[in-house]
Amino acid sequence: MPQVCVVTDSTADIPVPVAEALGIVVVPCYVHFGQETYLDGITLSREQFYARLASGGVPPTTSQPPVGTFAEVYQRIAEQTKQIISIHPAANLSALYNAARLGAEMISNTRIALIDSTQASMGTGWLAVLAARAAQAGQNLDQIVALIRDTIPRLRLLAVIDDLHYLQRSGRVGWVNALVGSLLNIKPLVMLKDGQVSLLEKIRSQTKALERLVTLMTGLGAWQEVAVLHANAPQAAEKVADMLALVYSRARILIAEAGTVISTHAGPGAVGLACVLAKK
Repeated sequence: MPQVCVVTDSTADIPVPVAEALGIVVVPCYVHFGQETYLDGITLSREQFYARLASGGVPPTTSQPPVGTFAEVYQRIAEQTKQIISIHPAANLSALYNAARLGAEMISNTRIALIDSTQASMGTGWLAVLAARAAQAGQNLDQIVALIRDTIPRLRLLAVIDDLHYLQRSGRVGWVNALVGSLLNIKPLVMLKDGQVSLLEKIRSQTKALERLVTLMTGLGAWQEVAVLHANAPQAAEKVADMLALVYSRARILIAEAGTVISTHAGPGAVGLACVLAKK
């Protein structure tokens, strides 16, 4: 194990092979269907999740792991290394950061740096990936924290939401309630930046929305990293990746399927782009 271990949670949506190759420890979150509780990506697969959604019934909810779970994870890692960087979604959108912070306060025999990514999904995931690459390259905790602090302002996440009712049900985005009642087959294009979800445009077809998604993302400038995200919409994700390939190496475009927690809030059919802008 490198001298620094990187921890995140399942909302980061890092593809399993990528996380395993980089040694990233992923703490699973919870998805609830009524009284039934599942571990994101472990005891509930994406296929099972979408089948439950399609069958109707009680809509899913989500929750963060207990504080004690984070403490147990950190303690286990501390037996192998004394430096941990733990990266989690925007604290104003999720209680995950606070749970991780409280768990870290229970550990006294290792140094733990907590990072609020100000992002979600692969916006958080890219930070964990970059941190793990730096750890494998031999950088110490202070160097990696500095790298991540430098990267956070360059994170962008844009997404086309297929059904805003899921985002409305989450209760995390205030402007959604006013918008839902006026929607008639409109695909909202939203951006997450600095922990805030904002509505960029309302577009009348999925095809035009995806084209606009690519146009807006390419207009942000050159990318250091980019990922196409989707919630049970692999064909749409491939289409977006093909459009991006006109300006960015197709081999470097990561395609990631959102986990069940993110899909609970974004809803099936959502497609997004998460990038790290290149330094100017």
